Amino acid sequence: MDYLDKVWETLKDWAKKLIEILLGEDAEPEPELIPIPVDKPNHRQRR
Repeated sequence: MDYLDKVWETLKDWAKKLIEILLGEDAEPEPELIPIPVDKPNHRQRR
């Protein structure tokens, strides 16, 4: 049983580390989008 307890503890540690990696505070936040002004023509050009 001691072997199974050791395996179980190892799996729990790995699960905690995985959750910290995926949801942890160290993850980079998504950058905020910066609006870029675009000049819109007042009329369409005909060809």
